[in-house]
Amino acid sequence: MDKLAMLFALPPVLRGFIALLISGACFPLCGVMVLRLNLVPLRYMLMHGVILGGAVALAFSLPLVPVTVLINVLLVCAMVLYTKDSSFGFGGASAASMVLSMALASLVMHVKDVPAKDALNLLWGSPFALTKTDVAILLLLSILLIVYIINNFKTIIALFYNQEIAFSLGINVRAHYAGMVLLIALVIALAMKLLGAFLIDALLVLPVLAAASFLQRSNKLHGIKNLFIVSGILGFFFTLAGYVLAVVCNLPPGAVIAFIAGIIYVVSIIVNRKGCPF
Repeated sequence: MDKLAMLFALPPVLRGFIALLISGACFPLCGVMVLRLNLVPLRYMLMHGVILGGAVALAFSLPLVPVTVLINVLLVCAMVLYTKDSSFGFGGASAASMVLSMALASLVMHVKDVPAKDALNLLWGSPFALTKTDVAILLLLSILLIVYIINNFKTIIALFYNQEIAFSLGINVRAHYAGMVLLIALVIALAMKLLGAFLIDALLVLPVLAAASFLQRSNKLHGIKNLFIVSGILGFFFTLAGYVLAVVCNLPPGAVIAFIAGIIYVVSIIVNRKGCPF
């Protein structure tokens, strides 16, 4: 315990711990929207958008985070604007955006002599490298996400269920869908730069899959509200256990958190015996 207290007394370790607890509890809420709206391809498109943003920022000596966020928001806006039917996600548009982003990133890096490894390193953030400003950004993102879900919960459920029925109920489906996608893009793009692509996958997807699998066993608990709540609880547990274990054993936090989340998900599937819930 003395060793653990000494390690957590170090500012980088403590900041990373706080940031990951916030992210672990709140980012799975974003993951629920990603999975229920079939937006998994969007996450990969955003990863390529981060690479393009990094290449542009490095090539022209611009601030990194605003450029990467701006490019990803523009890509998402273009997909929302030019995709007529968003009921099945943005599979084709995401694939096209990925190819275009990588092509532009390659051209920028070649013309401006930007080393490819410098741009790719943007995908591997570290919780130990976070500043107080980074932690504040993650906290504000989490608050924004929670407030949005609480204020628009009924609309979110309607969009999850059926967009045509939601439209018939007088809901501005296109506007709400665009707002939700933009919020997801903002969360993923910023968090990917701060925490890394690998850790974002673990926090967005695995807690939600595990929660959905556990909830399938109980008809009383099954529902979107409980999926949000249990996903957040599991995400918080994964980051708490994974980070403490990583610090004590001198292991990479992202890998440990992802490993714990993956094991719990496999256990949930075995216990449930109904297969993947999505």
